[in-house]
Amino acid sequence: MKKIFLVGIGPGKQHQMTLEALEAIKQSDTICGYTVYVDIIKELCEGKNIISTGMKNEEERCKLALDEANKGHIVSMICSGDAGIYGMSGLIYSMSNKYPDVEICSIPGITAAISGASVLGAPLMNDFCIISLSDLLTPWEIIEKRVKAAAQGDMAMVIYNPASKKRTEHLCKACEIVLKYASPDTVCGWVKNIGRDGQQKHICTLEQLKDEKVDMFTTVFIGNSYTRNINGKMVCVRGYHSEK
Repeated sequence: MKKIFLVGIGPGKQHQMTLEALEAIKQSDTICGYTVYVDIIKELCEGKNIISTGMKNEEERCKLALDEANKGHIVSMICSGDAGIYGMSGLIYSMSNKYPDVEICSIPGITAAISGASVLGAPLMNDFCIISLSDLLTPWEIIEKRVKAAAQGDMAMVIYNPASKKRTEHLCKACEIVLKYASPDTVCGWVKNIGRDGQQKHICTLEQLKDEKVDMFTTVFIGNSYTRNINGKMVCVRGYHSEK
């Protein structure tokens, strides 16, 4: 059988993975993924062939997975969160024309916007958008336009990849854009290592968020004009009578 499962493993703990994801990994004889994510689920990989690559080697990783599947193996390409949200699904499908006999099956997972929101409270109760601040593949000018449009529309935002060792000012720049359209007291928050050891969370204002120290394992939530801090929880109210 020539098959690739595109598996979203959520934060990585088994209890936060779908039964379908666990079954796909069980059926696979080969596990492929970013080294950090493979290590997170190492207890599920015993006795299986492991293909792992580091950051910025995504194309190589996908080619290795497709080549392995083309040999007749069942491969699980694992991705943190959901494979179709900043994961490997798009790249696998883009490269799949050269592998017409390989069946591709997508298995959804819990993305950080959902798992992080549950830690903070209920920040996504109305319209929201997800924006990555990584300009590795998307020009910063485009990212700025997207942040501005979301702020103008009073949309709650989930920020992926808010900072890295080289990108230390991107979150501050994004906050400065939002501050042109939103109150400095807008309720915001962040969660680090969602669902993993060392999980941390914090609720702050938009003005304070500019100076928060975050990294690639942090997901940031910027509220809208309807977002409140209710008993230490970040909550976007929807307009029900009992909320007024």
